[in-house]
Amino acid sequence: MRFAPPLTLAFATLMALPAYADGELNLYSSRHYDTDERLYSDFTEATGITINRIEGNADELIARMQAEGQNSPADVLLTVDTSRLKRAKDAGVLQSVDSDILEKRIPGYLQDADNEWFGFSQRARIIFYDKTRVPNPPQTYLDLADPAYKGQVCHRSSTAVYSQTLLAAMIQNFGEEKAKAWAQGMVDNFARDPQGGDTDQLRGLVSGECDIAISNTYYFARALRTEVKGLEKDAIANIGWVFPSQNAEGAHMNLSGGGVAVHAPNRDNAVAFLEYLASDKAQEYFSAGNDEYPAVPGVGLSPSVAALGMFKPDDVDLSAVAENVPAAQKIFNEVGWK
Repeated sequence: MRFAPPLTLAFATLMALPAYADGELNLYSSRHYDTDERLYSDFTEATGITINRIEGNADELIARMQAEGQNSPADVLLTVDTSRLKRAKDAGVLQSVDSDILEKRIPGYLQDADNEWFGFSQRARIIFYDKTRVPNPPQTYLDLADPAYKGQVCHRSSTAVYSQTLLAAMIQNFGEEKAKAWAQGMVDNFARDPQGGDTDQLRGLVSGECDIAISNTYYFARALRTEVKGLEKDAIANIGWVFPSQNAEGAHMNLSGGGVAVHAPNRDNAVAFLEYLASDKAQEYFSAGNDEYPAVPGVGLSPSVAALGMFKPDDVDLSAVAENVPAAQKIFNEVGWK
């Protein structure tokens, strides 16, 4: 599968959603994007279902659902990153969903093996670099550990879920021994101690503190679309990017997804909401509103996302990747990745 500039499909899935005369949906969400308001209002307009939201940190929401038990009002949990979705599954706060729509539209590698969670948007974790200082940028994730890039690389800390999931995918693709050697090489090549979020890694390129950085695509695409402090258009003019491993496993993808709560009092509405998130209209808005890649193949990309170009994503089974997170954290500790 390759991501390409816009290919628009009909909004058949959204139109197929049942129209409810009344009803509500209790949404627990750790997605913190104001642009998601459009997703919720469109769903309510199409179905008549009112969305009641509780927002917070993913771990706090999962713990809350556990504490509430059978009395939990939660119908749907939305969060980001495969590791958090697995955490919710392991905590027993999600239930299996049998939906022909979700099975047909969401690729198998972007959903839980037991159908307890589904991915609805993606971010590619790729290499960014300063074109004036790095004439030969790394072309693969493994290349980042090459001693030729010593003192040039910036990345987030080992406690960041994006770091954990990337290393967990390396374990899945290459085995623990090779993944550990890569992590050690990364530590040896760091320009500074790991710190900050993805936007800070990109700002490090602008300031000159880093020559090479790893970031999710949507942080950079957002700067192409709108003003981001420290990443103004003139400031990022010299930043280039590489979708890694295009002749091998492909670019690592991070996931945003959700599932139906195990004690959902409005289960039918919850399933309808997940099916709506897989509709063309919602999928296109994930791209237009938050600069993400749709999970459903063939859905059009926003101009800011399409500007990054076509690429081959890694279609490794994300359920398997999530299982490797504990091993990834062990490796981080052993190599001194702070």
